[in-house]
Amino acid sequence: MNTTTIPVDPEKLMGFVLRSVEEAGAALNCALVVMGQRLGYYRCLVEHGPCTPAELAEHTGTDEHYAREWLNAQAAGSFVAYDDSTGRYHLPPEQATALYDETSPAFVGGLFQLAYGTLRDATHIVEVARTGDGMGWGEHNSDVHVGCERFFLPTYAAQIVDNWIPALEGVADRLADGARVADVGCGHGGSTLLMARAFPNSTFVGTDVHAGSVETARQRAREANADRRVSFEVGSADQLGGGPYDLVTMFDCLHDMGDPIGAARRVREVIAEDGSWMIVEPAAGDRVQDNFNPIGRAYYGFSTLLCTPSSLAQPVGLALGTQAGPARIRDVVTAAGFTRFRVAAQTPFNHVFQVRP
Repeated sequence: MNTTTIPVDPEKLMGFVLRSVEEAGAALNCALVVMGQRLGYYRCLVEHGPCTPAELAEHTGTDEHYAREWLNAQAAGSFVAYDDSTGRYHLPPEQATALYDETSPAFVGGLFQLAYGTLRDATHIVEVARTGDGMGWGEHNSDVHVGCERFFLPTYAAQIVDNWIPALEGVADRLADGARVADVGCGHGGSTLLMARAFPNSTFVGTDVHAGSVETARQRAREANADRRVSFEVGSADQLGGGPYDLVTMFDCLHDMGDPIGAARRVREVIAEDGSWMIVEPAAGDRVQDNFNPIGRAYYGFSTLLCTPSSLAQPVGLALGTQAGPARIRDVVTAAGFTRFRVAAQTPFNHVFQVRP
């Protein structure tokens, strides 16, 4: 269809143009937030309070010109507030919680770092999109790996032990008594160590295909003096060894796998007959239109540039996508021989599934 023959509404056109400018500013802000974290700008505004550009530059040992432009960009986006009577900028408490406090479940600094790192690799994704090839997790830059953990870990710290595990039928008591747990796709081991600290009578093994992440996890286990009960191994989900496991966990990783059905079959082989598999996946509806919202938009963006390429870089390359939805996850686990599937818990960002033989 030739769009030149379709009447254009000037007001709608200008509205979209202005929205596009806002979108470009939002994309640039990913780098600006990372810049603010690395140069200590947010920390300074929290610790020293309202600052002029000169004061921010002095406190952080940076150049005033950059401090000034950064502050104005942040103020224009309502990330910091500006007092025109004093010429100072301050970080409101809500923004301080979200941008500075890494212990808060509302912390979004990792989300911006993950997005920034994802965008850095977008040139390669454009090329593999022509051929159908993929890009493995280990091929991405460190901002993807570190940002991913910084994004997910505050939620995991707030939810796994206090809410998600208690929502699983019969699991919390078993862990308290002493259970064998496999945490598949463990990354830097944050989720594994959270569970290990909460359930000292249980033993844990974390696995991940990325050797660099596994080495980081091992180091953290040693630093926490947890390496007697916690071990980490390099390997794909369909190569999971050991067992039988009372609990198998997968946190935000099943959709990244090339062969999630093969992974599910392997879990079925190594899980105890009365065991549980906890699958945490991004919140999504079963119909594509259910996900046309801000959260779905962000997840579809990550799916296009990060998760789908990761799956396509592996054997089978099923490419479930970040927004697979409960019905699709149910299809995967039932194809592997599991008979019980339920949504145990949910948040605005995650679904928690309990799967049993």
